[in-house]
Amino acid sequence: ASRYQQLDIRNHRPHLTEWRRHGVCCPACGTETRAEYDSTVISAFAFGPRLTSVVGLLTGVYHLSRRMGQQLLYELLGISMSLGALSAMERRVTKALEVGYQEAKRQVEAAPVKHTDATSWVRDGKLKSLWTLATLSATVFSIFDNGRRETILPFFGDRNGILVSDRASVFTFWVMSKRQVCWAHLSRKFKSFSERDGPGGSIGRELLDCTSILFEYWHGYKDGILTRDKLAKLIEPVRKQFEETLERAGRANIGRLSGSCRDILTHREALWTFVTNGDVEPTNNHAERELRAFVLWRKRSFGCRSERGERFAERVMTIAHTARKQGIALLDFIVDSMVAHIDGTSPPKLIANQAG
Repeated sequence: ASRYQQLDIRNHRPHLTEWRRHGVCCPACGTETRAEYDSTVISAFAFGPRLTSVVGLLTGVYHLSRRMGQQLLYELLGISMSLGALSAMERRVTKALEVGYQEAKRQVEAAPVKHTDATSWVRDGKLKSLWTLATLSATVFSIFDNGRRETILPFFGDRNGILVSDRASVFTFWVMSKRQVCWAHLSRKFKSFSERDGPGGSIGRELLDCTSILFEYWHGYKDGILTRDKLAKLIEPVRKQFEETLERAGRANIGRLSGSCRDILTHREALWTFVTNGDVEPTNNHAERELRAFVLWRKRSFGCRSERGERFAERVMTIAHTARKQGIALLDFIVDSMVAHIDGTSPPKLIANQAG
C-alpha cells in the first residue's frame, strides 16, 4: 500500500493521520490495481493546520528563531522537523493570512482617526522602512524599501480621516487641517532646548511650561474632571502664549532652535486638533506602542533574509495586533484561516466592529 502521513496537534498532543492506497494483484495476469489518489481526502501537506499555525505563532508572534522554535516543539511535544520545514510552514501561514491582512487594512483606511509611525527594519543586511497605521480596532504593518513619500503613499489609501503623527516632512501629502502633531515629540524637543544655557534655555523652559499645562488640562479632561467646552476654554490662553513664544523664538536666530520653532509654526493647524475633536489624542503613543514589539523583534533577530520573510512578518503581526483589539483568540483565528485556505472556503472574519 502507498502511505501518506500528516502530523498535526490535537488536544495539545501530536496526532498522526495516515492514508493508505491499497493495491491488489490479479493472480491470472499479474496486473496490479491501486486505489486512485483522491486529493480531496489525502492532504498534500505533511503538517496539519494547527501545527502549522503554532509554528507561525512561535516564530512570527513570540519571535523565537526557527532553531529555537524547532527545539521547543521537540522538547514539549516530541515533534522533530527540519528548519526548512518551519520555513515552508511560515510560507503557508503567510498565504492563509492574506485575506485577514487586507481586511485589517480596509478597516484602518476607513477609520476617522488613525495613528502612524515608522522604524527601521533589516532584510539580509539592507536597511528597510517599517510602517504602521493603527486605530482602536485594528493595526496594520508594512515594510518598504525606503521611507520616501512616493514609496509609502499607497499604504495610506485614500487619505481619509485625521492622521496623528510626528512632524516628519514625508507627511505633507496629508491635509494639515486633518492632522494632529504628537505633543510627546514636541515635549522631548522642548526638554532638549531647556537644558541649554542662555536665551535658548529660557525659551525651552517657556515652551515646556506651556506643554506641561496642556497635558495637565488634557488629563483632567480624560479623568472626567473637565468637560470638552471647559478644556477648550482653558487651552485657548495656553495656545496664545505657546504660539507667541514660538514666533519670538523663530525671530531670535538661535542655532538649532529657531528653525525648529518656525517649522512647528508651519504645523499650527495640526497642533490643536485634539481640542475640537473628541476622538483625537494629543500624542502618537498608540502607534509607538504598536511598533515596540517589532523593534524588539528586529533587535533580537536582525530582521529577515527575504521578501517572503517580510510578508510573513507584516501579516502575522497585523493579525496578532488586530485580533487582540477585536478580542479574538489568535491561534484559533490562524487555524481557521489555514483550514479555509486549504479547503478553498471562506476565511474567518477578523473585524467584528465598524471602522474606528
